[in-house]
Amino acid sequence: MGMDTNNNNFSLPVSFQDGDFDTHFKVFYELMANRVTEILLVASPYDAYILEEDGSLATKLINEYRGLNLSRPPRITQAATAAQAMTMLDEKAFHLVIAMPHLDDMDIFDLGRRIKAAHPDLPVVCLAHGVRGVYPPPEGKDCSGIDQFFIWLGDADLLLAIVKSMEDRLNVAADTRRAMVRVLILVEDSPLYTSYLLPLIYKEVVNQTQEVLEESLNQEHRLLKMRARPKILVAKNYEQAISLYRQYSDYLFGIISDTRYPKGGTLTADAGYTFLSEVRQAIYDLPLLLISNEPENKTLAARIPATFLDKNSDALLDKIHHFFRNSLGFGDFIFRRPGGSEIIRAANLKALEEILPSVPDESLLYHAKRNRFSNWIMARSEIALASRLRKARAADFPGADAIRQFIISHIHALRKWRQKGVVVQFNSSDYDPDISDFAKIGNGSLGGKARGLAFVTNLLRKSTDLEQHYPDVTIRVPQTLTITTEGFDAFVAHNGLDPSAITDLSDDDIAAMFLNAGMPPWLDDQLADYLRSVHHPLSVRSSGLLEDVHHHPFTGLYKTYMVPNNHTDFAVRCRQLTSAVKLVYASTWFREPRTFLKGTAYRLRSDQMAVIVQQLVGSRQGGFFYPDISGVARSHNFYPVAPLKAEDGVARIVMGFGRGIPEGEPSVRFSPAHPQVMPQFSKVEDTLANVQRTFWALRLAGMPDDLYFERGVNLEIRHVDDAETEVPVQRLASTYIAAENRIRDTVQVPGSRILTFAPVLKYDTFPLPALLKDLLALGREGMGCPVEFEFSVDLNGDAEKRGTFNILQMRPMSAGQDHLDVAITDTDVARALCYSTEALGHGRKHNIADIVYVRPDTFDPARTPAIARAIAACNETFRKTNRSYLLVGPGRWGSFDRWLGIPVKWHDIDAVGGMVEIRNDQIKADPSHGSHFFHHITANGIPYLTITEGGGDTIRWDRLKALPHRCQDDYLGHITLGHPLIIKCDGRQMRAVVLLENSNPV
Repeated sequence: MGMDTNNNNFSLPVSFQDGDFDTHFKVFYELMANRVTEILLVASPYDAYILEEDGSLATKLINEYRGLNLSRPPRITQAATAAQAMTMLDEKAFHLVIAMPHLDDMDIFDLGRRIKAAHPDLPVVCLAHGVRGVYPPPEGKDCSGIDQFFIWLGDADLLLAIVKSMEDRLNVAADTRRAMVRVLILVEDSPLYTSYLLPLIYKEVVNQTQEVLEESLNQEHRLLKMRARPKILVAKNYEQAISLYRQYSDYLFGIISDTRYPKGGTLTADAGYTFLSEVRQAIYDLPLLLISNEPENKTLAARIPATFLDKNSDALLDKIHHFFRNSLGFGDFIFRRPGGSEIIRAANLKALEEILPSVPDESLLYHAKRNRFSNWIMARSEIALASRLRKARAADFPGADAIRQFIISHIHALRKWRQKGVVVQFNSSDYDPDISDFAKIGNGSLGGKARGLAFVTNLLRKSTDLEQHYPDVTIRVPQTLTITTEGFDAFVAHNGLDPSAITDLSDDDIAAMFLNAGMPPWLDDQLADYLRSVHHPLSVRSSGLLEDVHHHPFTGLYKTYMVPNNHTDFAVRCRQLTSAVKLVYASTWFREPRTFLKGTAYRLRSDQMAVIVQQLVGSRQGGFFYPDISGVARSHNFYPVAPLKAEDGVARIVMGFGRGIPEGEPSVRFSPAHPQVMPQFSKVEDTLANVQRTFWALRLAGMPDDLYFERGVNLEIRHVDDAETEVPVQRLASTYIAAENRIRDTVQVPGSRILTFAPVLKYDTFPLPALLKDLLALGREGMGCPVEFEFSVDLNGDAEKRGTFNILQMRPMSAGQDHLDVAITDTDVARALCYSTEALGHGRKHNIADIVYVRPDTFDPARTPAIARAIAACNETFRKTNRSYLLVGPGRWGSFDRWLGIPVKWHDIDAVGGMVEIRNDQIKADPSHGSHFFHHITANGIPYLTITEGGGDTIRWDRLKALPHRCQDDYLGHITLGHPLIIKCDGRQMRAVVLLENSNPV
């Protein structure tokens, strides 16, 4: 909000209008002339949402560098395909293109070249999910269309750094000439390290500049001079580095250089040493930092001399921070008196609204005259509100109180309007869990899992067709509160916890350490305020930065806890919730996640942890609480049995909580497009063998004050028979009549209740299959890839609604899978021991070193029962030694017809890790696809290959027989290899290969 002091009218001038300035400062108005204000983001809707909504690019830019670009934050335009991007570029001028690799219609390198051909001066950067495919550049690929490669590390600050890096390239020549703006050079050829270092450098440089600018004459000068912050220039090789140095040597204030990078077109081990040595000879006092993966290069740094930093150091961030000195952050709105003394601070719009009534008139007018309100609000990308305050005129107000009420009312209206369907800051004074679907505590990241939920909330808000198509179903994300990563950082800092000090501790010791630690008071208070408004049972779940994101396989590594939230003592309820949060925090430092992180490209950073506190779905049944239905749906089915198609998707459902689904416990598996096609229920015997007999429920009564956190979750397993009279069983069960060996889809007759879900899947008492089908399509369109989501269904409806469908989590199916690992090349096919074009399953296995096969030279279809017994005896040996094996044989495995295959039961082969069935002239049976033990195959992710000899498939019997055998009898051969087999199964193309890799048979 601004005021023209000459005519007493409120306005927001483009530049500051009051006060007499030294003419020297006029030059700062001319700086940063070239701005990146229009960005074309070429990405799927899901990738675009991650970059925009979890700390939007414009919000990040203004909040971190207030004063650089107050009035024109970058605007992002999204193109979902390469073709759409080229059309947009022809119709509108853009200053930067950020392209992500998940484009179906064009290779990103081809896209870059096409853009450069039409717009040679337009910067194009590639933002990839990992280094593979970009560094080193793919052989034979022309990378000339891409100016810079960056790797997404789950931190939105990288986007800010990309934009500012491009702006610095555009402005550095003019700004150094006009105002002697300082320059820092970063020399780094690795996109991964560039993506990690560049955001840190920008943040540190700006913070240090803030400290220096405290010497400015006044705040106006300070804001103007912020335009002259140092420029950061990136070089990828020695020649670029030396060129930048010679061009801007008069303006340098520091250089950060890797040690090993290209020089003269060859990767040179001491290129950084050579470069910094030359600089040091010319500028003796210039701060230089040599960084390296190799600690022994510290001696090279000493010769320069330069500061040395080991890239592998656990304290990398702190040491960079130290190199730039202590920072003076900015971000709060500081109310000051005209003389400059501080009165009070506001960290956000909520605090500003609360503080404004008590701010003295002189302070209010002081800031109104100087654009503080409008600029500060603009820095949070609240453009509409900032524009309204900008246009306000003093003639509209009788005095300071009227101005105060104008600002308060507009802030309040904005905060109220923006809560619908979006993530809102938790506010204890006006929090309403029935209105606010998604709230957060803290200003850090939501984390990957919560970010996916926020995306779903936004997706549902926009999908009005879904609501119209299912008017009798409430479709929602359950009421959710996320404690952002700021809470985790504050907890660690508050207790002085050090990850490097727990290397040798067990998970139990780490958990005890966290439980004994204290919550930061502000976080403790906000969680207590939250509990005062919420009276439902709660789940407390992890949301690490790298969970559930494209190609970030951090799914399932952390803990989830359930809290009944029904204790009569409020203090106990608070302690139970905070204990669950602490234990989720502790799981961040457990051995498995730490080990996993070190084995990935993301070892550069420690995974921060956000926490999701979510209302549990379900109803009370006696002393327990559980939902009618829980499940997981996936938009791609890797085990499609005719007439199902892979693209039809697949779902698994259970009664109660779905804890056992990932662990392979019995569930009902079906395709949303064909809900009545279920091979596991093809016969009464199969149904009885595969049906759910137990379920997970949350106990509400008789729980100790400390709950049962040591068990991992506060769930108990119950038998369906014990819940026969409870409403969910009555709604979902069928009845097995033993005398007739028959299953009837009703509970109105005597017999054993079995959970077939027939009322839902056959008789449409709730439109679950159709709804899953539509939501999978919606999720796939939004995320730009196959998706999977967890859900719960509450069938407690009323006259207008049949129930509530709750989405608990949504993520790309690629999360946790490296598709490059299952890519089957022509070379793989040529050297494969087995190759199938009718394969089920998906993934890469390299833990099987044994092959058991039915000998083709002695095989007699009349002796298949004896062969089955021999396999069972062999399987028992594997079971006892806890090893798995590849099973190869003719016809259908598990066939009821002994003439069509080997009639094994599941318990005869339950140690199997992969299966191959051979179709040839002896047995020409159609593929069984394991229908007789289908649940076990799918639940355990077992590759299932059908090979048709004489067709396009391959099995090399000569190579198999030539391997030295551990043993061999009339029916079977058994081979144990010195190294495991490699089994690649590409479920999207239904192809698979079995490869012998460096095998030395024993």
